[in-house]
Amino acid sequence: MIIPAIDLINGKVVRLFQGDYDQKTEYTWSPQERYDLYVSEGAKQLHLVDLDGAKDTSRRQLDVIRSLIENTPVPVQIGGGIRTEDDVRELLSAGANRVVIGSTAVKSPDTVAGWMDRYDPEHIVLALDINVINGRKLIAVSGWQKDSGVTIEELIEKYRKYGLRHVLCTDISKDGTLRGSNEELYRELASSYPEISFQASGGIGSLADVEALKDTGVGGVIIGRSLLEGKLTVKEAIECWQKE
Repeated sequence: MIIPAIDLINGKVVRLFQGDYDQKTEYTWSPQERYDLYVSEGAKQLHLVDLDGAKDTSRRQLDVIRSLIENTPVPVQIGGGIRTEDDVRELLSAGANRVVIGSTAVKSPDTVAGWMDRYDPEHIVLALDINVINGRKLIAVSGWQKDSGVTIEELIEKYRKYGLRHVLCTDISKDGTLRGSNEELYRELASSYPEISFQASGGIGSLADVEALKDTGVGGVIIGRSLLEGKLTVKEAIECWQKE
């Protein structure tokens, strides 16, 4: 599945380079205009990151989020600063089909496992951002500023017994570069955990990059910047993904 993504700051569509708020590009389209375009081109699932909420949960853009969901006829999964059960409940109540949980999933696995139990694993996505160092897939937290010391395999093993279904995995070195994904990483993860649907994120800059992921076993491909910059369209990406 092709999953178009937008990031929001103050209701505006933006992109950060490798998570750096000081390296921000702001686009002229409204978030609704982008989602309308993506749906018209065939998107069946959308992704939204609330960067204001990620930085400060009291600034979560709930009005924008509710409006987008109400006016968009396909499911939207939402991430950005989900740290408490109230955050999970609030976003699911706003209409998100899944909440995307990052650092909290690493720092407080027992807490997040409890959310999975209460709200159904189908509604929870673990967002695991990794640096591959000497072959170890180490998860970074706190906006990629800190190394957790935990590998992605170690964390997945903790969550498997709670019915983990969705993992959005980003190779940090690829994010925002438009130079392709880490296909070997996704192939290895999908092979090791076939019951989990992995979403590949970071680096998609062309249809060739989409093509390269087709035999990796991932369940979804997150595409953000390359759509905003016209490198490819959702329709083209879907046709590429579906083509035998």
